Amino acid sequence: MSIEIVSEKMIEDMILLVRGEKVIVDRDIARLYGVPTKVLNQAVKRNIKRFPPDFMLQMTDNELKNWRAQIVTSNSSDKMGLRRAPYLFTEQGIAMLSSVLNSEKAVQINIGIMRVFVRLRHLIDTHHEIAQKISQLERKYDHHDFQIQKLFDRVREIPLLQEEKSKKVKGFIKEQEKE
Repeated sequence: MSIEIVSEKMIEDMILLVRGEKVIVDRDIARLYGVPTKVLNQAVKRNIKRFPPDFMLQMTDNELKNWRAQIVTSNSSDKMGLRRAPYLFTEQGIAMLSSVLNSEKAVQINIGIMRVFVRLRHLIDTHHEIAQKISQLERKYDHHDFQIQKLFDRVREIPLLQEEKSKKVKGFIKEQEKE
């Protein structure tokens, strides 16, 4: 039995950010697993206790409208042929799917998906650390800017020494100039 290799880029492109959660739409997961969306959702419904709200959400009408607007489609029907709003699976929900869909392909696809989620989490953590360091530097230099500005203000308060202009006195010639 050969399992089609799915690229991490393909999986990454399927991940959406909805309500602050990284999720994958049920139809995309079904496509990865090579099963109809209906079969995936039936398996989930038969095991619904395994999918609490933090594992699986359902798109709201507004989210569905925005999602459809982002997907250029020739289908002019109001719901793109959908009878209900799609389910969205979080990382934990996808991990749970591997126990519900007990096939070799589902296990292999889940491993790939988990790797992508972990890589994205590391990227986000790295960006968060960088943002914190930048913020710390900004606070540090803001304080220095204030101190430097105070120093310049104090220097400006010091009366400047005026250079005395040499005045030539008529008829006065230095001894060296005579020779």
